[in-house]
Amino acid sequence: MLTPIKTPLVAKKLFQNYIWDISTTDKVIYLTFDDGPTPKITNWTMDVLKQYNAKATFFCIGDNIEKHPDIFYTILKNGHAIGNHTQHHIKGWKTKTKDYLENIAEAQEVILSQNTHSQISKTTNLFRPPYGQITPKQGKRLMGLGYKIIMWDVLSFDWDNNVSQENCLENVLTKTTKGSIIVFHDSVKASKNMQYTLPKVLEHFAGKGFSFEALNFN
Repeated sequence: MLTPIKTPLVAKKLFQNYIWDISTTDKVIYLTFDDGPTPKITNWTMDVLKQYNAKATFFCIGDNIEKHPDIFYTILKNGHAIGNHTQHHIKGWKTKTKDYLENIAEAQEVILSQNTHSQISKTTNLFRPPYGQITPKQGKRLMGLGYKIIMWDVLSFDWDNNVSQENCLENVLTKTTKGSIIVFHDSVKASKNMQYTLPKVLEHFAGKGFSFEALNFN
């Protein structure tokens, strides 16, 4: 496993203009879900979150929003935050800056076009690069456009078929601290590990007095 579960401090300092965690002394955790909305899985995720009065941030793929606008609207209606995850889940390192920005802009138009019920989250300036791949030039341009680039403090590795359900859970339980931004995926690929891990993470940290909040920088 080349990518660390817990983001090293050196990486956070090297790319300090990106948001890796939230500095706080409060018992707060920031759950995030990438790659949706996905039929059944996203709704299941929201149902589990609701049991713990938990809010989260969903980094949505524009193409998936267009396919499943009803699920997207439910995310908004339930009070979760929305982030941009590009229109087609493209890799920044393999994409020209102009094309990358255009793909993000396309997704942003889709997000804003769904604001038919005035339920859109105020936090529409969040962006997470698929695969965590973004060049310095791309990042600079996006921040110049007002985006907050959201990375992570803890990776669950729920998408990795080589990671067992038990290890996925251990990744989160042992590495999460106050203010951690945790990455899950509401996708088919990650569903086995995510659906095993999420309820146990919520139960564990709720039992320790933690709350779960959506990201908001407004």
